[in-house]
Amino acid sequence: MSLACGRSSLGMMASGAINVVRGSRSSIEELLQIYNHSESVALAVDNPEMFNRIAKAFNLKASMRFIILLWGEKSNLVNEGNKEVPIFTFTEVINFGKESRRSLFESHNARKHYVFEAIKSDDIATLVYTSGTTGNPKGVMLTHQNLLHQIKFYSDIVPAEVGDRFLSMLPPWHAYERACEYFIFSRGVDQVYTTVRNLKDDLGHYQPHYLISVPLVYESLYSGIQRQISTSSLVRKLVALTFIRVSLGYMECKRIYEGKCLIKNQKSPSYLYAMLDWLWARIIATILFPIHMLAKKLVYSKIHSAIGISKAGISGGGSLPSHVDKFFEAIGVKLQNGYGLTETSPVIAARRLSCNVIGSVGHPLKHTEFKVVDSETGEVLPPGYKGILKVKGPQLMKGYYKNPSATNQVIDRDGWLNTGDIGWIVPYHSIGRSRNSGGVIVVEGRAKDTIVLSSGENVEPGELEEAAMRSSLIQQIVVVGQDKRRLGAVVVPNKEEVLKAARELSIIDSNSSDASQEKVTSLIYNELKTWTSEFQFQIGPILLVNDPFTVDNGLMTPTMKVRRDRVIAQYRDQIENLYK
Repeated sequence: MSLACGRSSLGMMASGAINVVRGSRSSIEELLQIYNHSESVALAVDNPEMFNRIAKAFNLKASMRFIILLWGEKSNLVNEGNKEVPIFTFTEVINFGKESRRSLFESHNARKHYVFEAIKSDDIATLVYTSGTTGNPKGVMLTHQNLLHQIKFYSDIVPAEVGDRFLSMLPPWHAYERACEYFIFSRGVDQVYTTVRNLKDDLGHYQPHYLISVPLVYESLYSGIQRQISTSSLVRKLVALTFIRVSLGYMECKRIYEGKCLIKNQKSPSYLYAMLDWLWARIIATILFPIHMLAKKLVYSKIHSAIGISKAGISGGGSLPSHVDKFFEAIGVKLQNGYGLTETSPVIAARRLSCNVIGSVGHPLKHTEFKVVDSETGEVLPPGYKGILKVKGPQLMKGYYKNPSATNQVIDRDGWLNTGDIGWIVPYHSIGRSRNSGGVIVVEGRAKDTIVLSSGENVEPGELEEAAMRSSLIQQIVVVGQDKRRLGAVVVPNKEEVLKAARELSIIDSNSSDASQEKVTSLIYNELKTWTSEFQFQIGPILLVNDPFTVDNGLMTPTMKVRRDRVIAQYRDQIENLYK
């Protein structure tokens, strides 16, 4: 993201204009659809390359008063297109503003002709078109009040101080990144932007106090650390894995005696049982503590020096896998998982450092309410019961632009927004393992992702996919099986790891650089059985695909979530053949 992009967005909102944001990697068709649907009057493009890509289509199919080139020079424009539409560089716009301001303040008569209108808190600040994993984008109307709520109460989650450094690698137009960015600016701290390609180097170079990103980035960091351990000498590998196992056990006991576990049972345990449980956890933790501290000094300190993140990693925009969450906790890197939607500006809940309950998305933000309802009856369910999460608060959108029917489908008359997610609220207990976890929110997946087998049984694919992704042989996976007798999966194998495993198991020669489709399928199938053995529903037939799911091929959202519906649509025929 260029500095000009952020400044232009803030400038538009400060002037009372409404900005409509979208990533430069979007297709021309999508950009045109959003531009025309939003009734935009001008275009701000990131650089000459972007302009050259879209100029012809926009000149033919869109009405523009002017175009602003945020970065680069007009001399790099291949085709300026419609000569009647003026093009200004970012520098020119800044100079126009300076000149206008100077003229205004130097002329008393000029000031008389200007009428200043205050921006109201309920005025629309921005339109953000959703990039959800299903359906067409809808224009979310976010007001100044929506965004100000985020800025004001993020400090409850992230106690940033002057001198702190944030490293961010999110799409600059995304609601999550923008809200974080505005908060960072308001606190007077440093922000560094990076990319997937530069993340590793930038973590080491800038040593950020905080990393703001999506779960996939933390999964990649986890995989990189695991890969480095696995390629070490046998002794170092055994030592590191033993230390990690001990630290995982220590942190598990620590969560128990601190009362930061997730318990669904509404009934509190007996006082005697709770005391014995606390005592046992405390004893085991005391035994493991010296080894854990030794691990921090000998192993984890090296990881910390490589990645920084000395205060916390902020994760949002998707589900944080449990094994990744627990791993970083074990090695002393705090992860704060948050939850939100574009429609909620976006954050509605997040884990605090003072109550960082692993496996949850934390407590609601201030002035934000949650309730859980039955998906069929709409009845409000008590804490501990799983259902559809609904939310209400000052960060809720004004609605979908020019789409009142869609707005009414998600926001009811009482102002409750249906998140479309399945979850539950931890019951309040005064004693026991969850005594300090009461009221935290647990999100278990999208309601519309639920697979209904031909037997009528419901399966949440996210849990299976998360377990399967723990295998180093699996790069990506989408579980399928709607209206089928059993589950299947579309799998993108990790080719390097598959070949390595095949050689170690003598499935192929040590010098071989390839493995047959049949052998790879057998390896992947065995991995799936190993990692998902504890689940009631097992994955049956699998389809191996060579091309990863990416943002560029349309199979991932800009926040790196797999577009399940598009994957299934693209491989529909092959999936059907799995069941023949």
